[in-house]
Amino acid sequence: MARTGCTCKPSLESNTVAGSASEAVLVGLGAIPGAWLRLKVVNHFQPMVPKKHWGTFIVNVMACFALGLVLALNETCASSTGITLLMGVGFFGSLSTFSTFAVELLNELRAGQALTAVVLALASIGAGLLASALGYGLGTHA
Repeated sequence: MARTGCTCKPSLESNTVAGSASEAVLVGLGAIPGAWLRLKVVNHFQPMVPKKHWGTFIVNVMACFALGLVLALNETCASSTGITLLMGVGFFGSLSTFSTFAVELLNELRAGQALTAVVLALASIGAGLLASALGYGLGTHA
């Protein structure tokens, strides 16, 4: 390959690629208790609600609120990226679960419960957006 006389200087941005070992550790340390809490909350609500998907709904909405709060605090308080990775990506990322939500919708559709699936989908998206906005709003006024 011919050189054109330009020297290659590494950009600071190119060195900030996510995925370093320390970032992975932060995400992992946050993910373990987040996943455990999801299991506990979903299993706790299972006997109280007619379908398990409402427990998933609860953890997803909780995670939306908390993630909105963490991201707003990160922006307004100039907190470290480490907190965002630990709490935002790790803890709240593992607390919420889009894949379970999608499979639960599929199960309702396969069972012929199209109305339940539509209500669950709309309620999840609407409540998630509202919870995120409330968390973000609270964080920007902290």
